[in-house]
Amino acid sequence: MGLNKVMLIGNVGNDPEITYVQEDVPVAKFSLATSESYKDKNGEKVTNTEWHNIVIWRGLAKVVEQYVKKGAKLFIEGKISYQQYEKDGVTKYFTTVVARNMEMLGGKGEEGGGNYQKSPTTSTPSTQQQTNTTKTEETQAFEGGDMGELDDLPF
Repeated sequence: MGLNKVMLIGNVGNDPEITYVQEDVPVAKFSLATSESYKDKNGEKVTNTEWHNIVIWRGLAKVVEQYVKKGAKLFIEGKISYQQYEKDGVTKYFTTVVARNMEMLGGKGEEGGGNYQKSPTTSTPSTQQQTNTTKTEETQAFEGGDMGELDDLPF
């Protein structure tokens, strides 16, 4: 038994790109920046920023399309996915976080403020906890190597 779980809180680095791999199957892609700060030995503040490529499918992708913009603060929960593909005879590698849950963070007047979680029966925002323990179609397709529209990666 194994566990592949990622939780991130950060800011959206670019307006999400929404594509449709089938007529009714949206995919949202965007970068998320996470930062940590510390003081170095001279007492100066140092901030390190990591960039994460986020992929969100179906109902959550529709929520992203409607509500998420560059700069929005998000909580993302999902799994790490490592992919490779060949382009012009060169093998390229990339890492993404396939999000299963998302919460928009922020106060009044800011982007965010809703709790959005993947549900097989609904694609509308929800503030109630929902659990999805089965592997979804979009995760299976992504894991199965069907790169489709993803051949122009990295983000």
